[in-house]
Amino acid sequence: MANETAGKRPYQICANCIMDTTDSKIVFDDRGWCEYCNNYHQNIVPHWHPNEQGMRELEPMLEQIRRDGKGKDHDCIIGISGGVDSSYVVYLAKEKFGLRPLLFHVDAGWNSQQAVHNIERLVDGLGLDLHTEVINWQEMKDLQLAFFKAQVPHLDTPQDHAFFAGLYNYAAKNGVKYILTGANYSTECVREPLEWHYHASDLRQLKDIHKRFGTRPLKTFPLADIFTFKLYYRFVKNVRVVKPLNHIPFFKEAAMQELSDKFGWQRYAHKHYESRFTRFYEGYWLPTKFGYDKRRAHFSSLILTGQMTRDEALEKIAQPAYNPEDVNQDFEYIATKLGLTVEELRALHAGPNKTYKDYKNAMTFIDLGTRVLRALGIQKAVMR
Repeated sequence: MANETAGKRPYQICANCIMDTTDSKIVFDDRGWCEYCNNYHQNIVPHWHPNEQGMRELEPMLEQIRRDGKGKDHDCIIGISGGVDSSYVVYLAKEKFGLRPLLFHVDAGWNSQQAVHNIERLVDGLGLDLHTEVINWQEMKDLQLAFFKAQVPHLDTPQDHAFFAGLYNYAAKNGVKYILTGANYSTECVREPLEWHYHASDLRQLKDIHKRFGTRPLKTFPLADIFTFKLYYRFVKNVRVVKPLNHIPFFKEAAMQELSDKFGWQRYAHKHYESRFTRFYEGYWLPTKFGYDKRRAHFSSLILTGQMTRDEALEKIAQPAYNPEDVNQDFEYIATKLGLTVEELRALHAGPNKTYKDYKNAMTFIDLGTRVLRALGIQKAVMR
């Protein structure tokens, strides 16, 4: 099903990356370059130093973490999914930075075999402690079904919210001052527009969708709104977020190869596909129901940072994210796990498309906060 919004303007694709008018608000200049490319060169590159200068900038923070962690079992916490970004941060923290991180994993019920394997290999190979928070499956299932019934594109919100809320709530509750994340410009300088992937941190929307379509209370499900972790946890609880990958040369293929060579870490097909649900949602549901292919943003980031050519990206994007046989297997697996028949899941797929705007949301306040952060030079990627 094509994206109806995108159909209101003539199709155009960026002459430099592969972002196109499936982002209905995308803007092109006279050269045919999109705003993501222009923003990258104007606002990200001048302030991004993935080199010796970046390490000099990072070192005082690392020293502070080591100093504040003296006498404690751990000096920082790292949320780990089994994907390349978080895995590489774990490796760097222990082996390169001399930190003593506690690894924190949220099991939302959708881990792939690769994700479980990769986490185990890092824990064993580096001799680190792992804390796993297992989400109550009945609550998780109910919330995910609510998002399916809401007919919104951002089906991964329940899983994403559990990940970040679980991590931040644990850090704040247990006096952990430093959270290291795998967020980075190298593979994420082009962010998906909100119509593709709305803020998982908008607790007002999550609660509204669950109130309308859910059937059981979220008694133990981890919850935290964007203002709690952006303001209260930061300025009252003094929880700091550190993004080491922005201070070093980080190349996705090289990082995966290094992890594979050192730990027997397993590759997976594409970014975020360490979750079986996310693979299905991003690889099949979004493109076929809404006309959104997140690989456009992921590949465009790699184009801008010199890790993929535009021709390579065009060739890859022309192919389905994964083969029809796997789609059929995952369709049946996900329907069954959610307590649906395949026919019921297909009926939801064929239902009327909605957006985040069809439900209560905190976008006015989030947008204001984004503008403030952008004015302060903190938020540099395009977020809209």
